[in-house]
Amino acid sequence: MKLYFIIATIIISLVACTNQEAIEQKKAELPKYKVSKEEAKLWLQSNRLFKALPVADIDSTEENTARLKLGKLLYYDTRLSKNNNISCNSCHNLNKFGVDNEPTSPGTDGVRGGRNSPTSLNAYLHFVQFWDGRAKDVEAQAQGPILNPIEMGIAHKGMAIEKVSDVPYYNSLYAKAYPGEKMTYENLTASIGYFERTLVTPSRFDKFLANDFEALTIEEKEGLKIFVETGCQSCHMGVTLGGSMYEKFGKYDDYWKHTGSKKIDAGVYDLTKNESDRYKFKVPSLRNVAKTQPYFHDGSVSDLKSAVKIMAKVQLNKELSDKDATLIVKFLESLTGEVPKEAAKVEKI
Repeated sequence: MKLYFIIATIIISLVACTNQEAIEQKKAELPKYKVSKEEAKLWLQSNRLFKALPVADIDSTEENTARLKLGKLLYYDTRLSKNNNISCNSCHNLNKFGVDNEPTSPGTDGVRGGRNSPTSLNAYLHFVQFWDGRAKDVEAQAQGPILNPIEMGIAHKGMAIEKVSDVPYYNSLYAKAYPGEKMTYENLTASIGYFERTLVTPSRFDKFLANDFEALTIEEKEGLKIFVETGCQSCHMGVTLGGSMYEKFGKYDDYWKHTGSKKIDAGVYDLTKNESDRYKFKVPSLRNVAKTQPYFHDGSVSDLKSAVKIMAKVQLNKELSDKDATLIVKFLESLTGEVPKEAAKVEKI
């Protein structure tokens, strides 16, 4: 009996209650090498809970090409800060997986912000932006830091436009990106968002979801199994394994007792003043999490294994053994992807 038929039989037995057409599709996609019943079950379960990253879909018209170029240049341009010393890339460094590896980031005057700078990689796939969700998408998000007095410190939109329009190349590029339109702050930040929509980082986990059973090691598969069995996927699901909901940090205990946080941050509550939002934050993505330390909204924990154990305790009321936490970390390391080389190539004018 051919291995392909054996595997197909296993899959059918595991998903007998699913739609027959879906079963046939999965059979056709199966690799033609031997996998265990447990691996097949884990693969099916993973495809129900998670999704592979999409391919960045940018329409390569002359206008969009210019818009993408403009956005990338602005992302790296320190002119968009009061003292010409801070760019988007300063806090969301594409050569450091979209972060600066600082608990909180220093702004144009050296004053640090109150929350950890999340990665810009795959961020456009999140349902909202910022820890408190105050921006609906990456285009709206890009407007905030430039005008924030602690971050980039530009006094008003007109000043940002003036600094950009003082550069002749920007004027010619803007004319191609937005033909016939007057330069606006909204268009400039929309271009930054347009660039950020190319920051997609496929990983070995995506290969596994696409039927490459050998893309993950035995330890990583075991870690994935424990991740699911523990209940981590109840918040960290979907295409970015997070970024799709708010959740209270500390469902079973006060988070700061475990993180050592120096400041108690009320999260979304500070924005809405709704008591039900107290200590709620956007669930962070786990994509590239092994590279984006320190962790949590305040960067209070630098070790990933410690962060995993804290989350299990305060969110799920479970005590993870060192072995299980280590295996979950092994799985999380498989989420480290490839940063687009062209995007990470620093470019300034």
